[in-house]
Amino acid sequence: MTPNAPTSAPTVADTTEADTSARPSRWRNGDFLRFWLGETVSLLGTQVTNLALPLTAINAFGATDEQVGLLRFLQLVPYLGLALLIGVWTDRARRRPVMLGANLVRLVLLGLVPLLYWWHALDLPVLMVIACAVGIASVVFDVSWMSYVPVLVKSPEHYVEASARMGASSSAADVAGPGLAGVLVSALGAPVALVVDACSYAVSLVSLLLIRTPEPRPEPAAERHLLRELGDGLGWVMRDGVLRALALIGFCCNFSMITVWTMFLLYGTHDLRLGSTTLGTVFAVASVGGLIGALISRRVIARFPLGRVYLVAQSALLLGPTLIPAATGPRPVMIGMFVLSFFTTYLGLGVAGVIIVSLRQAVTPQSMMGRMTAAFRTLLFGGGALGGLSAGLLTGQLGARGALTVAAAGSAVVVIGLVLSPVSRLQDLPSSPGRQATAG
Repeated sequence: MTPNAPTSAPTVADTTEADTSARPSRWRNGDFLRFWLGETVSLLGTQVTNLALPLTAINAFGATDEQVGLLRFLQLVPYLGLALLIGVWTDRARRRPVMLGANLVRLVLLGLVPLLYWWHALDLPVLMVIACAVGIASVVFDVSWMSYVPVLVKSPEHYVEASARMGASSSAADVAGPGLAGVLVSALGAPVALVVDACSYAVSLVSLLLIRTPEPRPEPAAERHLLRELGDGLGWVMRDGVLRALALIGFCCNFSMITVWTMFLLYGTHDLRLGSTTLGTVFAVASVGGLIGALISRRVIARFPLGRVYLVAQSALLLGPTLIPAATGPRPVMIGMFVLSFFTTYLGLGVAGVIIVSLRQAVTPQSMMGRMTAAFRTLLFGGGALGGLSAGLLTGQLGARGALTVAAAGSAVVVIGLVLSPVSRLQDLPSSPGRQATAG
């Protein structure tokens, strides 16, 4: 990502051709593959935790709707309060040691949950404290890894390919994780199932330790001003029309997804009396959509204008929730509607996620990457945190079905902003930081 880029930006089709001819494939980059493997396993474990933590609260402690919403809020609220500060810090340090420390913390904390449960020392407040602490460590890791991938990938021509592979891993974890979580929770109990996530972080630790690509030390600045650096990160995102639109639409999308996911978990558990295996199966089957989206993303992006693909994918994500409150009839039909709703949402997410990450990496210099990522994480996961809290409060006031109707309607309204977004008019990917893609 050099400032002195060619005057004409390559199209995504040009980038794809370069992947297959001029430059070696990511399959031959051993360090990227090691990182990719470790992160894939870690994401699988995280999916287990996403289901096992609220089910632990519900099944072991009889948590109310509001308490489940608060638990989900505490998992994600560190992104809202700490991501920008951590982003400044990670731009001052090498990312690999930071990620190693974050994974070690998550391993220990999640490993404590079954131990405390066996010792009869676990209760709902302790579970919430652990959830929040794991969230803080997750902020540290997530802000760091997106900044670290360009170090391993090196060439901007491979950003779409690397993003697609990371997106495929996330989607594959979405597919396998909920089903695995449902089986583990049924067989072992929700607290014990969290051991799987702890083990996944151990695998990620080993994969990071095996990486040999040298990471350059960030250039020391003559002066360090925390508030100024925070402002630089937010300013970089908010001054750029494309980044600003990605961030604001992303906030709404995450708010919608976490709200609907949490409400559905409460609806399925309390109203429909669905077992943990059934809930896990619904999420697992539906998540095939995300895997398909990530796998087809490169070909779709190469064939159609980038903005048009983004518009269709994000619209699918935002309109998918409308199928849940509309589901009626025999239970198998309702479950089929639930699967179709989440399938549509995850399919859109699988394609849009590749575009979003690639755009962010393409227009941001390495020196600003941590702060840019932190600004996005603050908005995206802040939306998720507020969505989890809103889900519990709305469900407690309106009932699960009424709350799902309100959430689905609010999600659909966001499509108006999506149509007006400058991202939806992009033709291709920018060639260098600070340079806009051609708009149509």
